[in-house]
Amino acid sequence: MSSVIDIRNLHYRYPNPRVHWVLEGIDLQIAAGEYVLLCGASGSGKSTLCRTLNGLIPHFHGGLLEGQVEVAGLNVRDHPVSELFAHVGMVFQNAEAQLFNSTVRQELAFGLESLGLSRPEILRRVAESAEIAGITRLLERIPHQLSGGEKQLVIIAAALALHPQIIVLDEPYANLDPAHVKRVRQALRNIHQQGTAIFVAEHRLQHVIADAERMVVLHRGRVVLDGPVRKILAQADLPSLGLHSPPVVALGRELEILPLPLCVGELVQALGQMDLPRQLPDLAEGENRISHEQGFRRQSLGASLLQVKDLGFSIPDKPQREEILRDVDLEVNAGECLAVVGANGSGKTTLIKHFNGLYRPQRGWVRVMGLDTRRERVSRLARHVGIAFQNPNDQIFQFQVREEIEVGACTLDCYDATWIDDLIAMFQLEPLVHRSPYRLSEGEKKRVAFAAALGARPKILVLDEPTAGQDWYFRRTLGDLINRLVAQGHTIILVTHDLEFAEVYAQQWIVLGDGRVQTRGTPQKVMADDELMQRSGLEATQAFQLRQVLKHVASKEKTKPHEI
Repeated sequence: MSSVIDIRNLHYRYPNPRVHWVLEGIDLQIAAGEYVLLCGASGSGKSTLCRTLNGLIPHFHGGLLEGQVEVAGLNVRDHPVSELFAHVGMVFQNAEAQLFNSTVRQELAFGLESLGLSRPEILRRVAESAEIAGITRLLERIPHQLSGGEKQLVIIAAALALHPQIIVLDEPYANLDPAHVKRVRQALRNIHQQGTAIFVAEHRLQHVIADAERMVVLHRGRVVLDGPVRKILAQADLPSLGLHSPPVVALGRELEILPLPLCVGELVQALGQMDLPRQLPDLAEGENRISHEQGFRRQSLGASLLQVKDLGFSIPDKPQREEILRDVDLEVNAGECLAVVGANGSGKTTLIKHFNGLYRPQRGWVRVMGLDTRRERVSRLARHVGIAFQNPNDQIFQFQVREEIEVGACTLDCYDATWIDDLIAMFQLEPLVHRSPYRLSEGEKKRVAFAAALGARPKILVLDEPTAGQDWYFRRTLGDLINRLVAQGHTIILVTHDLEFAEVYAQQWIVLGDGRVQTRGTPQKVMADDELMQRSGLEATQAFQLRQVLKHVASKEKTKPHEI
């Protein structure tokens, strides 16, 4: 079978002469119609490799490229991005970077118009790709006013509409709710079956491993593993490479199930066909083993720091001034880690923008440390509430990483050099402190944004999609930091689609849906409510599902007659 991607002895480094090779000796061929998962730790070179496939490297980013990269038989050195565009559909990690039209409909049509397609064909493809991605209702909306997850769906739909020979997706599921993850996975399966090659760079392996045929692992700019998905997952030491084994894979390896299950359904089927060990994995300790995380430390809560009462809010540009938030009541205490979860567009980011005065209540009120946000300046509220938003590019404006981390504390007159040094060490930013934050990977930018939000030591820290685009090392580091801050009496609010992380580190979940708080409770209580989860566009974590499976299996084993 012919190769749609042919990479030979690729070396690349960015223009900064102090930066080492980001890619070193890459040899990689992707056949037409192949489905490939690319993974590796943050900074391993995944995004850089993706950018070589449509000519952004070397034509846009510059730097030094050695070796050969051919896409559909075209050498990227000799052909500009505009020529490669028709062959490679690209979905970047940062959706904002690809949105520049006034409506979603125009966004989807732009690439098709560039290809010179007829108007009827353009209209057909726009409608088709919008339906596949589930964004038909958004076609007349302004892209930059959408939620982060909705923006991601728009650029995925735009790539699908091109019908390219290969679609390259960099962290496509990072900002999507479970319902849209399912929709996009199905869309990619459909176009793959039609002969389109799929190349997905992703940290959250559980979203890709059941679909991909092949797994390529990068480590420090080199390909260290390349082969069938099940073979690599069954044999590789993934944590040493900055990767997290999905819970079903970890349990399958522990029980020595062959072939290795890649989803809960495969595991259930395998358990029904095997002689189970007398001692099944203990659920109490198994929770940590399955999740590979430490988990939060339970402790008594302190005084109420944040109160929301009867909050209502709408954005004028939305159709019919549709209310995004309605009658929201909420209270958050000192020493609490709370997760706000819900479907894309449910109002999560709109809610947290009320916590530091970026949005003012149109109805009801919000109080932070006793301060009414309707009357206080944002600068005063920022002393108490630090927010790291979903897109770190919205918060970066200094020339060096260290300056970015220091600026908030300096502006608010609470600079502590020791604390800044601690943050740099905690987020593993020492090699980056003198670099421009604009030149970092999206994952590195996010770490800088977290450190900057903590620079002034606010009592309340709000993290919007904190684990998106982050590897296993960072998740552990962030989890440890959350435990440390909570133990010191800080309050952490996570806005996230990463329910696996929220299950382990948040004591309470708040589910937003239809602009309202649908429920508040422990992760286990929320996920046990099947009707609520389905209505809210959520799906229980693999770890939770596996605990339920093991409980069921254990109960069946106990009812078996004893052997004589």
